Order: sequence, then structure tokens, then C-alpha cells
Amino acid sequence: MPADMNELADDLAAETVSLRELVAGLDEAGWRRATPAPGWSIADQISHLAHFDEAAVASAVRPVEFRAELARAMAPDASAEDAAAIDPDKLAERYRTMPPADLLVWFDTARAELLATFRGLHHSVRVPWFGMHMSAASSLTARLMETWAHGQDVADTLGVRREPTGRLRHVAHIGVATRAFSFAAHGLPVPVEKVRVELLSPGLDMWLWGPPEAADRVTGSALDFCLAVTQRRHLDDTSLVVAGPVATQWMSIAQAFAGPPGAGRQPGQFARKGPRP
Repeated sequence: MPADMNELADDLAAETVSLRELVAGLDEAGWRRATPAPGWSIADQISHLAHFDEAAVASAVRPVEFRAELARAMAPDASAEDAAAIDPDKLAERYRTMPPADLLVWFDTARAELLATFRGLHHSVRVPWFGMHMSAASSLTARLMETWAHGQDVADTLGVRREPTGRLRHVAHIGVATRAFSFAAHGLPVPVEKVRVELLSPGLDMWLWGPPEAADRVTGSALDFCLAVTQRRHLDDTSLVVAGPVATQWMSIAQAFAGPPGAGRQPGQFARKGPRP
């Protein structure tokens, strides 16, 4: 069934509210608190989302210009200024003098424009992105995944446990869909073997991907899978059961977000203290 852009946008809007509730009441010191992402504060997490919301809009409404800017940034002889446009750490530095109140307004404005723009697109329209092209539906799903993942960093910083929702299905779906990308990002050949993924949803339904007869399998909670593929938890700190050499290798490098391989989290950094939902 084709993706419904309005339903996707509604889910992203709901995920946005969830994140905004975490940060809206923070004081200056709260915004500057260090998150589990090395070198990044809560403010950096929000500026990252706002910046790439604007980039996603540009990719949709000015694709030729976006591709040209991206080519300049990725060229071997790119200037420091052009190269910084695709370096998340350099981008974070760029916005660190922005007052938190202005940062929140920017995030609200950029997110509203993103939602309005993508609601008006056909789900199959192709848009350029960093190192790949994707459908408008996939691009919007990626923004939801990023919002949830960076929201997890904020929640971990504040010591808040977020209640898992059915929106995790979007994160899990993109986690499965980026399996080949995870191998390519590490310069590894993409295995031809299929992987079966069986996840228990927050609503206690089963979410399934891949052929049931596949020998390589990943099973467990949808929450743990989403935490693993967004690299917000080391695989050792989840309850996922991974069987087969291909599934094992994939889950050791799984990466649902674009860009070079991420550092992820260290084993034991978020050791489980009780049963997961």
C-alpha cells in the first residue's frame, strides 16, 4: 500500500510534540547539558534537526540547486566552508551562539515548513539527499527517525523514560530498509542472504520483515531494535536475539541514518536495569 503523506506528517508532528515537551521548559544551563553524543549538548541536538529540516525542504523544492551544493561539499577539493556543510560537528559549532529561545523558534519554524512542504508532495517523488536519492515518503520517514533518535539523546540526558508508541514502526522500517546501506557505509559487500526481522510492538502486535524461512534472524522488542539501528544503544545493552552470520554482522554495524559510520554507544553505557516493554 502506498504511503500516505498526511499520515506520515501527522506522526512526525506527534513525535515533534513529544520532543518539544522535553526541551521547552529548560533554562540556559539545561540547554547546554552534555548528551550521550560526544561533544553535543541538548541545544546541538535541536539545531541539528532544524538545519536538516531546512535541508530536506531545499531538496524537495530546489533539487537541482541542492544537488549542486551537495556536489561541491563532497568534492575532493572542497573548500573548508563547503565541506563544513555536510559535517554534523562543524554544523553544531555554527549554531552554538544562538540563544535557546531563538533556537526553539527556529526549530518550530523549520519543522512547520517541512510538514507543510511534504504534505503537498506525492509519496513517490524522488528527492536528493546525502549520498543517496529517496522517495518523498522515505525522506519524511527519515525526519521522523531522526527526531525520535535525537529525542532519545535528550531524554537520556534528562533521565526521562519516554513511553514507546506505534510511531516506532516508522523507525523500525527505515532500520530494516537501510540494511544494504549499513554494509556499504563500511565499505563491505552487501550480502545476498535475506534476514527475517520479528519485533514485538508497543501494542503487543508483531511487526515482520523478510521471508519467514530465512536462517538469519533478528527478534525482540521494537524499542530495542530502534535503539540499536539508530545507534542509541549498543547491541549488548538490548534484549535482541540475533541469529546467523549475516544478521550478526548487520546488527553490529546497523545504521538507519545517512552519512559516514557513526560511533554509536559503548557496551554497558546503558545497561538494562529491568525488563523492557
